[in-house]
Amino acid sequence: MFELLKTDPSSRARLGRLTTTRGVIETPVFMPVGTQASVKALDNRELLEMGTQVLLGNTYHLSIRPGREIIEKAGGLHRFMDWSGPILTDSGGFQVFSLGKIRKVKEHGVEFRSHLDGSLIFLGPKESMEIQRWLGSDIAMVFDECPPHTTPREDVLKSVKRTLRWAAECKAQPRAPGQMVFGIVQGTHHPDLRQKCAEELVAMDFDGYAIGGVSVGEPEPEMMKAVEISEPHLPAHKARYAMGLGTPAQMVELVARGVDMFDCVLPTRVARNGTAFTSKGTFAIKGGAVKADFVPIEEGCECFACRHHTRAYIRHLLNVDEILGLRLVSIHNSHYYLEVMRQIRAHLAAGTFAGFRRQFAETYIPTEKVRAAKAAAAATVVA
Repeated sequence: MFELLKTDPSSRARLGRLTTTRGVIETPVFMPVGTQASVKALDNRELLEMGTQVLLGNTYHLSIRPGREIIEKAGGLHRFMDWSGPILTDSGGFQVFSLGKIRKVKEHGVEFRSHLDGSLIFLGPKESMEIQRWLGSDIAMVFDECPPHTTPREDVLKSVKRTLRWAAECKAQPRAPGQMVFGIVQGTHHPDLRQKCAEELVAMDFDGYAIGGVSVGEPEPEMMKAVEISEPHLPAHKARYAMGLGTPAQMVELVARGVDMFDCVLPTRVARNGTAFTSKGTFAIKGGAVKADFVPIEEGCECFACRHHTRAYIRHLLNVDEILGLRLVSIHNSHYYLEVMRQIRAHLAAGTFAGFRRQFAETYIPTEKVRAAKAAAAATVVA
């Protein structure tokens, strides 16, 4: 059940509370991604210490490894990974449709080859919901089709109709005890198709709604537009989830557009390359500029890495390929993402979100702008 606690007068931002059988989720919320029943490089103690409320698991990957037999013997996904809080599982649809030419779309699902051994697999609404049922997740996602943003309109229309048909099939499947099911709005950049998809999903009365087909290679303005044209057609008394998003700056702006839930692999993915998120943007810890920088990744940060270690030390670990280095950056980045959400919730509660949003936009420099500035500086030097 979702409870809308407060709305921001300057934007579409909302303060809310999503109650599951395994706990209450305060929104807006960021969900660390635990694709293989683990958030990469982090253990559950660290996740709890940094304030993680809910994790995301991957239906497709977990169904292949370790598979149903092992997870059922363990007593479900929560017991298998020793996580007592809520878990949201995706449907596997995004992974399937990312396979491109090696899949075959049929009436009731998709036939494709395993990325591990090439064995033939069929996944559709019935199969996806069955997997999520034995995983025992608290929030299950419907099986949908996620076409690329460059897909011709006539094909997008067919895709939306298929997504709606599959959503109805998902709704009819049995669930795990207390399991919620969220519908997913598709339609790429077409307002009328997004509206059609959203309105028909709302008529099916799902427990929450996701905005899909974003962060799939489209330019950022197009991604923002997809959210803007979908959100007005979703009910205020249900949670809204932007799938696979985003950077800290994007999340702040998407909260302002009415989104409540986010997930993204960026915090741990870029950490493995030695990139850290801070309130001023990202920077590369492996670079020589911090070789003798004996300060935390970010001054004032309360994560374990910043409380105990310096940039110089973490840079050393990364450059000699010590696993602890990428773990410490992963801890910091994940903590930072959750801290941004904590600040957003606090400002929404205090009625000061507009000022926070404005200040964040002024101080946080997106990575692409940093790269552009460096390229411009290099070009000037050459000239």
